[in-house]
Amino acid sequence: MENTPLNNPASKAASANRATADSAFRGPSYRHSKHAEKAGLFRQALDFVVVVFVTLAVLGMLNNWVVQRYYIPSGSMENTIMPHDYVLTSKLVPDSIEINRGDIVVFNDSGNWLGEHEQPELGWFQKALIWSGLRPDPGHQQLIKRVIGLPGDTVTCCNASGLIEVNGTEIDEPYLKSGVVPSLAQFSVTVPEDRYWVMGDNRSNSADSRAHQDNPGDGTIPRSDVLGKAVAVVWPFSRIQWLTDYSDVFSSVPAGARVQDHN
Repeated sequence: MENTPLNNPASKAASANRATADSAFRGPSYRHSKHAEKAGLFRQALDFVVVVFVTLAVLGMLNNWVVQRYYIPSGSMENTIMPHDYVLTSKLVPDSIEINRGDIVVFNDSGNWLGEHEQPELGWFQKALIWSGLRPDPGHQQLIKRVIGLPGDTVTCCNASGLIEVNGTEIDEPYLKSGVVPSLAQFSVTVPEDRYWVMGDNRSNSADSRAHQDNPGDGTIPRSDVLGKAVAVVWPFSRIQWLTDYSDVFSSVPAGARVQDHN
């Protein structure tokens, strides 16, 4: 049989010698290089995990104590806040900074204004996203409205001019959606202590305090439900803007009776 490169004993021996020499050449340094490469990949993965964890922790602290972002699905605050806007709220309100008339607040729906809803089952990762503020909490329903009456205020609609009065002083509301009147429903409510009378800027499409006067508190919301004051629209990009509280609208309104009694 002809000795081909595949079955030639000398060729096999040479190949074995080359393999042995190649292995010897790559020996310790080669193994060290592979080990270093694996260690480098492990460090990169560990660094990535640490960065993600720290980012979530920082976002969580900001979300729970400083600011929080909310998605707005409805048009009850048009044209100040449009459907599908994202707003940023200051969580310093109301615990560190008091609520004022004209403030836009996000609050929990403890009065079931939106009706009952099922509590979804959430995994640990979903809970982490909620805690960090990267995902809204589907277990709680929130609403967004403008504060018109503070504790002790008497809010009345409407006077002969068709305007709302707060403590006997009429207010001209420039934030209302164009073409919308202050209110078609007549009411007169004195706001209880630690509660607020709230209304949407799009009065014709806002089931606000007016629509819930049969509830405890005559349609007002409790201070403990307030999650924060909306300070800016942060998305979409074309809508990014600071939100004004229109404090000048209420500058001539005197303090409410109960507030005066406490001074």
